[in-house]
Amino acid sequence: MSGRLLRLACTAVCALSSLAFTVPPEPAAPADGDDRTVIALLTDLQRLYREAEQASETYNATEEQLKRQRAEVRRLDTELARARTSLHDSRAAAGRLARQQYQSTSDLSPYLRLLLASDARRALDQGHVIGQVARERAATVDRLTGGERKAGSLAREARKALDTQLALARKQREQRDKVTGRLDEVERLLASLTAEQLTELSAREERETEKSQKTFMASGALSSTAKNPTAQGERALRYAVEQLGKPYEWGAEGPDTYDCSGLTSQAWADAGTPIPRTSQEQWARLDHVPLDRLRPGDLVIYFPEATHVALYLGNGKVIQAPRPDTKIKISPIAANPILGAVRPDPGSTPMPTYTPLTLPENAEQGSNEGFNGIF
Repeated sequence: MSGRLLRLACTAVCALSSLAFTVPPEPAAPADGDDRTVIALLTDLQRLYREAEQASETYNATEEQLKRQRAEVRRLDTELARARTSLHDSRAAAGRLARQQYQSTSDLSPYLRLLLASDARRALDQGHVIGQVARERAATVDRLTGGERKAGSLAREARKALDTQLALARKQREQRDKVTGRLDEVERLLASLTAEQLTELSAREERETEKSQKTFMASGALSSTAKNPTAQGERALRYAVEQLGKPYEWGAEGPDTYDCSGLTSQAWADAGTPIPRTSQEQWARLDHVPLDRLRPGDLVIYFPEATHVALYLGNGKVIQAPRPDTKIKISPIAANPILGAVRPDPGSTPMPTYTPLTLPENAEQGSNEGFNGIF
């Protein structure tokens, strides 16, 4: 199925699922070769996309866990290598100690030497040296014993960490297969729709997006007073604008393709303020901000499960990576049901003056929908 047809059909799916309107009760005509109505087909599509949504969000979260686990494995491997080097040195010292004891020609203790010596001062000096040697020998044995315990403990930790890494990698592969499997089902289902149905769905999406945006802007949820971004927010927006037109790819963090939270997290990382990788973590861990206090660079979170995110551009527009088979674009802020907004740099001061960034002419072309928050 062509990418154009997939875009037309899929964008309509989210339009029908949007909270901003309800589906008319009249059923559409059945698709050729399929006795289900268009509404029934869209219901199936919504279910498949919701299942893909959960797997995709879990995939991104698991990827972050896997990155941290790989770093922990590397740290333990480095520490274990140092411990083994130290243990090797301690064993060499212990070997020298054993040879010295074996080669010793006297079985007399330092105390007997002191009692039998004709020169007490000289015997005391010898006893001091012997005592020092004994302490050094004891320290050598302690280092050897401690080094063996440490190396053994680190080896066990390293094995456990590696097992965890392998388990996470298996889990990630399962999640990847689940997402791709659901998307394959979506494409097969879309292939059952006629060209007329696809055209109808595309037109419906455009009408409903426009209606949702007008309703939202008229509600006064956004402040009528223009606000400036912070220096970091401006850098994040500049990064996002430079990505306009690049393809969406689930699980991607750039530089050639992105998913929605991959774009927002990389934009803010480029601005020098790292934020969580997934939209759900961004919603959970970043400072919430009322919509009437939105400033450019803030993140707008969508859908009850916080499964879609975009960067606020200003004037009721956002920059987003909508979904598979779309490109990064400028969209109306209300193209998807808004959950709320978060601010990555709550302690920073807005710029005293701000000139909005220059945007390409085709920056608003393409689908605006995030497919019921799947990506």
